[in-house]
Amino acid sequence: MKSETYEYLSDWARENIAKGKAEGKAEGKAEGQAEAILTVLSARGIEVSEDISEKIRKCHDLDRLAAWLRAAATVGSSDALFSDID
Repeated sequence: MKSETYEYLSDWARENIAKGKAEGKAEGKAEGQAEAILTVLSARGIEVSEDISEKIRKCHDLDRLAAWLRAAATVGSSDALFSDID
């Protein structure tokens, strides 16, 4: 029996599966936003330290990541990314 085609019968199971899928999607969005920020900074020739890279990758706040991504297009340094928003 394939797990992706098995239909769970209990409400509890369906609710928790839906919750897990939603959390997974949000985590994937956050990872994508973080990579986009790092890509924009890299494309602009802005160096990013390991500490800053880690801070960006560990963030799961989609609103904050979106703000950082917008800022990444105009900041002069990776440090300025946080000083403009934090």
